[in-house]
Amino acid sequence: MTTQYFSAAWPAAASALGNHLWQSTLFAIAAGLLTLTLRKNHARARYWLWLTASVKFLVPFSLLTSVGNHLAWSRSSAGVTPGLYLAMEQFGQPFARSAAPPISPASSSMPLWSLPHLLPTLVSAWLCGFLMFFFVWGVRWRRISSALRAAQPVREGREVETLRKLEPLGGIRKRIEMFLSRTSLEPGIFGIARPVLIWPEGISEHLEDAHLEAILSHELWHVRRRDNLAAAIHMVVEAIFWFHPLVWWLGALLVEERERACDEEVLESGTERQVYAESILKVCEFCVGSPLACVSGVTGADLKKRMVHIMTNRILRKLDFRRKLLLGVAGLLAIALPIVFGLVNATPSRAAAQLEDLPINVPTYEAVSIKRNRSEGFVQKVLMRRRPDGFTATNGTLPMLIGDAYGVEYFQISGLPEWPKSEKYDLEAKTDSAAVDELNRLSEGERDLAQKRMFQTLLSDRFKLKVHHETKSLPEYALVIAENGPILKEGKPGDTYPNGIKGLDGGSGAGIMMMGLNGGGLTAQGVPIANLVRMLSQQLGRTVVDRTGLAGKYDFTLRWAPDPSQTPMFKGANGGQPPADNAPSPGSQGVSILTALQQQLGLELQAQQGPVDILVIDHVEMPSED
Repeated sequence: MTTQYFSAAWPAAASALGNHLWQSTLFAIAAGLLTLTLRKNHARARYWLWLTASVKFLVPFSLLTSVGNHLAWSRSSAGVTPGLYLAMEQFGQPFARSAAPPISPASSSMPLWSLPHLLPTLVSAWLCGFLMFFFVWGVRWRRISSALRAAQPVREGREVETLRKLEPLGGIRKRIEMFLSRTSLEPGIFGIARPVLIWPEGISEHLEDAHLEAILSHELWHVRRRDNLAAAIHMVVEAIFWFHPLVWWLGALLVEERERACDEEVLESGTERQVYAESILKVCEFCVGSPLACVSGVTGADLKKRMVHIMTNRILRKLDFRRKLLLGVAGLLAIALPIVFGLVNATPSRAAAQLEDLPINVPTYEAVSIKRNRSEGFVQKVLMRRRPDGFTATNGTLPMLIGDAYGVEYFQISGLPEWPKSEKYDLEAKTDSAAVDELNRLSEGERDLAQKRMFQTLLSDRFKLKVHHETKSLPEYALVIAENGPILKEGKPGDTYPNGIKGLDGGSGAGIMMMGLNGGGLTAQGVPIANLVRMLSQQLGRTVVDRTGLAGKYDFTLRWAPDPSQTPMFKGANGGQPPADNAPSPGSQGVSILTALQQQLGLELQAQQGPVDILVIDHVEMPSED
């Protein structure tokens, strides 16, 4: 892939990452505001809010949005409010709609995020940080696992007896094994699936029975709450998003609230506050804290704040109905809003909506003939032509027919089986004279929509084609006028072009586009910018949106060096027809298509993220031949 295409892909990836970080940051801020309303309640409620905010960094809202897309495909577009959609998109995805600057290498005003040479630098910096954190954690984990391997299992003694007595009281059904370690590590729970208790040798001599029971009770609450698993999940978040300060702040809050939650549970079980505080201080006196958050000990968080909290005889409120309702509504909104965004975003295509406003009932073809094309050869002529009295396709594949019927490109078709990609057909469809008269009364745009609907009905009848539309936020291009203005010659009435095609004076008016066999050269005569936009979409494999505002029909020549990585489905805007004798030679200018657009036509492509209409194939069958 060339540097130009890296420059196009990088802004799209950067905007997607920016949107995810923005959404996750907003989610964490919302969680923080909720914790303020719960500051006089139990710590476990605040802990789960912070943990949810941490997990959100691993779950993009786009997953829930895709659910909304799937739910919305059969829904009518009547209830969609464009203002609401735009407001939701601008707020939820502030980086998605902003167009990136021109991707032409000739531009000197690119922001840093669009420069392709920054990509390896930024990826290398992120990877170094990612590996560094895993290395540090690996060293600490190895230290603890080495201590565990050298530890001896404890089968009897007052420690084990106290542990067995507390297990059923704490709701622990499976016995927790205890290992005696000769290191100075504090008592802690090691492991997630099969947790074990590491107990430092000699610490019991300094603890009375009440102290021992308080410490063991604290550790059992870590097991019951599965704090090691939650801490491991947040460690993954820290490794991936190590550059985000909010992630580290969340880590500190999680440790603080989990220790406070265990303190509250121990005190509520009947342990005296002074005894419990003394037991923690004695462990701090003779042991060192756990080096990993996913090995739950007893001395974590700010010790001074914990002592104040333990010794303060405050009455903690249980969650009342109002706060439960608040949390329930907040959780529902967190799930529902992205789904609603997907529902609003997955509106039917504009063409499909406009069909309902046509002034006539769309007719059907009177006679249809479909035959398999069994011709062989290296290059086969492909012809697709729509006329007021019918439609003709020679050597056309089903993806080509579907693309013409629904106005989409090959890369916008999803769910297509393998067989339609190789089968070729000759198709002839005729319309009766009354239908022709009806179509001729329509404007050019209305007639095009009606003929597409007629062809869609044909595919549904003969190929049993069933489809639905989805809208996905994908990278796309916007075609705009370059800084120095367009370099285009407007076609004039009375022009006559090669092959007998007349121009704007009452002939077909469609003009002609002739393309090199392998891409790389294009001659256009009397064609609208929409034809160029479609050709660019086919060549680049990505949606191109016309933002030029050019409404005329133009004559131009475009020459570029084709990219070997491009595999366009259609070899030209005329349905893959081989080039005429006077078609330009491919690649004669030796420049990319992006540079050629700016230098030869005065147009530019801007990379951006936007909603792309995807046509999903639900069902299709081979047609019976006539």
